[in-house]
Amino acid sequence: MTGCLFLLCALGAAAAVPVARALDRAVWPEREPVLGLWVWQCLVVTVLLSGLAAVGLCVAATFRSVREQLIDSVPSGVATADKLSFAPVWATALAVLLAAGAAWTAAALARQFRIVRRARREARARLEGRAPELPTGLPACSGPLLVLEEESPGAWWLPGSPSRLVVTTGALRRLTDRQLDAVLTHERSHARARHDWLMQLSAALAVGFAKVPLFVRFCERTHRLVELAADDTAARRCGHVTTALALIALNRHRGVFSRAVGRRLLADRVDRLLAPPPRLGPWKRTLIATAAAAAPLMPPLIAFASGIEAPG
Repeated sequence: MTGCLFLLCALGAAAAVPVARALDRAVWPEREPVLGLWVWQCLVVTVLLSGLAAVGLCVAATFRSVREQLIDSVPSGVATADKLSFAPVWATALAVLLAAGAAWTAAALARQFRIVRRARREARARLEGRAPELPTGLPACSGPLLVLEEESPGAWWLPGSPSRLVVTTGALRRLTDRQLDAVLTHERSHARARHDWLMQLSAALAVGFAKVPLFVRFCERTHRLVELAADDTAARRCGHVTTALALIALNRHRGVFSRAVGRRLLADRVDRLLAPPPRLGPWKRTLIATAAAAAPLMPPLIAFASGIEAPG
């Protein structure tokens, strides 16, 4: 079991530092944002499962009742292979440390979800009071559409129950029908993919573990890749140039071509739409997706490796 615990710690450390750093520097996620989001999620899940599996091994090593319960539920050969080979004092210290990390993670997620839920209720109440009558001649929308009386052009998806697609009257006046369709498609893509949940999760981990580079990078890349993925969905339906022109029209007053830190993503999105990067080949996409999906399976396999290797 000592070897399994060492492998779990090594796997978690490798995924959290060198693998995350290499993924952060890779160029291909910009070409395949949906695949990039999948790989980032699998990487984070691998790290979290490694910690949970290590907690389970340490608890089994520390508490005799838990150990006996586990041993009683498996064949005798597996029980023999699961004999502990490290001092209980070290197991206890490590179990306390890992359990504290798990509790902190749960608390950070719960706190972030409470903050987001409260902010959504307040935003919904403000918007409902400012909504005028729905103008005629709008393109069809698959979900509830809320038109907001405001000179500044804007469009965004407001998650919740019920969810709302919000468009300002400034955007309706500035965009053509085709450009408006691209904007609505972009926002509906966020809703269908439940990007709000993914951004909440990444933000909660980044806030709760601000000193852990993996979670900070996960948050930054998630916020970037979800926008690129929604841009691709809109471009496939309405065209790359139309989507880029809609993005420019909505953000012209904000300085869409500014390279300042706060506007860099906006300028990169426009450049990417006007000069779409080539996609990865299907075999390469399949290989990356399969390897990413296999990574979260490694922690439970390592945790039960001694049982798997036990004689029948």
